[in-house]
Amino acid sequence: MKRMQIQIENLMPIPLKDKLLQRTSGIWNQEVTFSPGSFVKIKAPSGTGKTTLVHYLYHIRQDYTGKVLVNGQPWQSYSKNELAAMRQQQISIIFQDLRLFEQLTAVENISLKRVMLANPYCSEEKIREMAARLNVTHVLQQSSKTLSYGERQRIAIIRALVQPFQWLLMDEPFSHLDEENARRAADLIAEECKARNAGFILTDLDNDHHFQYDVHYQL
Repeated sequence: MKRMQIQIENLMPIPLKDKLLQRTSGIWNQEVTFSPGSFVKIKAPSGTGKTTLVHYLYHIRQDYTGKVLVNGQPWQSYSKNELAAMRQQQISIIFQDLRLFEQLTAVENISLKRVMLANPYCSEEKIREMAARLNVTHVLQQSSKTLSYGERQRIAIIRALVQPFQWLLMDEPFSHLDEENARRAADLIAEECKARNAGFILTDLDNDHHFQYDVHYQL
């Protein structure tokens, strides 16, 4: 399978255009290529479109000018079936708002993407191993609505890792984790990305030392 390359060309959110044109950005209104397999950090002050950018890269919002190119083609050129296949096999995401289903248990939320695949990428044993590493084994059978935000965040991280991917998009993935749990989660993410020769794009408000980043951008 060809390794997924993501590029942006003169990308600008229409709702934020007037505000963002007044400041210098390494991302907005620039030409940027995210090299496959690289660890990318985008530092993004509040109100500069951090979550908006992640949604553009995952193609769930299109209210922008410019282009998001995947393997040289704009997202809009792919069919719904192609998009679905890419989201199952090539690109995964940790949303800032997590998007867990409250009526499901934690482990059922994790397994959603896994059971959609004819040949699941991760075994149930692997899921239990990741849960143990992130200290959430004890909540796997609980309804997700009963979990703390930090527990939900770790469940969402595991869910993103149980599918195959070449790119992992992360929007403030450790915002509600203490330093120890953030370190555990970062170690797991780095190991899984390296094992798959995958890259990630992480947006956050501040500088951090969770990963050895290949490149930094200021949004």
